[in-house]
Amino acid sequence: MIKGIFFVLLFYFLGQLISYLIDGFVPGSIIGMLLLFAALHFKAVKPDSVSDVANAFTKNMAVFFIPAGVGLMGSFGLLSKFWYSILIVCSVSTALVIVVVALIQQHMENHREKRRKK
Repeated sequence: MIKGIFFVLLFYFLGQLISYLIDGFVPGSIIGMLLLFAALHFKAVKPDSVSDVANAFTKNMAVFFIPAGVGLMGSFGLLSKFWYSILIVCSVSTALVIVVVALIQQHMENHREKRRKK
């Protein structure tokens, strides 16, 4: 488990460093997640070494939303002014995410079927 935490934190801090170097254009946590994904994909990091930590994070994911919820409650006055716009943006972005994930999943399934037929 210590090795897994090390890898997760290493890629998080690498992502933060890269984000700092590019003036925060992309959040460091996103860059770190992409770097970890690339390391797992290219087998630089074994999935078994981070699986326990990933499962622990997934099981306790609700804890990570507490600060965001408190921030939303603190901004209630601002949110109440623009609730209609926020609702539209959230609805459209959710629909786009669903469509993109469905298309990617369909592409991956087709690719897997082609490999099985070979």
